[in-house]
Amino acid sequence: MKKIIISGLVAGVLLLVLSILGLYLTIWLFPNIAMQYFDPAFNDQSRRVMIYYIHPFIIALALSWFWNRFKQVLTGSFLTRGIEFGLIYALIAKFPAMWLIYSSLSVSLSMVTTWFVFGLLQGIIAGLVFEKMNP
Repeated sequence: MKKIIISGLVAGVLLLVLSILGLYLTIWLFPNIAMQYFDPAFNDQSRRVMIYYIHPFIIALALSWFWNRFKQVLTGSFLTRGIEFGLIYALIAKFPAMWLIYSSLSVSLSMVTTWFVFGLLQGIIAGLVFEKMNP
């Protein structure tokens, strides 16, 4: 249990840094996508901003538990196992969620695509952390 929590917290810190970098990179590289966040559909209440900062830790702890249960199925090198774990997470969790969001909400395909790619990167980075800390 200790390995699950510690590796989950380490991955959470890395995912938080990735979230903040991703936010600024989106503004810098994709200003048209960033402008879509000013739509009234997105909640800009500052009292909820902590949810944004807690999210990477929730994802990382859940993925750490999943890794611990699933790691023996993955084979290959350090990098291969981390990437495969990220792909599994993206295909099982992120893709169906993005499909549902795109089909039911008024968001652009480019925005949903960036969310999917970001989720894939989250899964890969988390998988690499877990592979290193809890092989």
